[in-house]
Amino acid sequence: MVLFALGIANLTIDRRLPPMNVKGGLLNLSAFRNPAYTLYCISGITCLLGLYTMLTYLPVSATAVGMSKNFAFYFLAIANAASALGRLSAGYLADQIGPLNVMIPFTGVAGILTFAWPYASTQGALIGISVIYGFASGTYISLLVAPPMAMGDVSDVGRRVGMFLTIAALGALLGTPISGLINARTGGFKDPGIYAGAIVMVSVLLLFVVRYLHLGQLYGKC
Repeated sequence: MVLFALGIANLTIDRRLPPMNVKGGLLNLSAFRNPAYTLYCISGITCLLGLYTMLTYLPVSATAVGMSKNFAFYFLAIANAASALGRLSAGYLADQIGPLNVMIPFTGVAGILTFAWPYASTQGALIGISVIYGFASGTYISLLVAPPMAMGDVSDVGRRVGMFLTIAALGALLGTPISGLINARTGGFKDPGIYAGAIVMVSVLLLFVVRYLHLGQLYGKC
């Protein structure tokens, strides 16, 4: 569906400006000379390696602890509804204090809840985790492309963002299968939760370093 819709848009869109011959084409490898940008790309991979694990396996884990299949299906819907609120709130907060300053704490919350998720065994606990995790993860996804926009020349924003998303997509592609493999080997969700939570927290640590490299100081709007 996405391919069909975007295919039509790409084929019918009209250029606002004439095409330009940009050196390097789709790639601008010189962007990786900026250590903040390079590290941010690495943090994107690591975060997406773990971010979707809980959302993918939440309904299955709920049925494993005795929840009704008919209700377990709604945990994902609850998380997505909360994610929408997180995405809407993230833009306002980022305007006030900077996107990285919003992403770091909320991604940390998502990582902590990923550790806690396999130990939730009641309907109320799973609903609470779904709401908070959905809000926190939605904040990260909403602001994902904002930091690299400020990590170089304005004229090259499109390529920087495109390269970052291409790299980070590897994490989204591989993360859930890795968690599934761990689940198949261990027969439970505690080990996948530890794996996913740990790698999200590694991403949070990398974001701290990215903020320092970009600002040149520990604190500030970023």
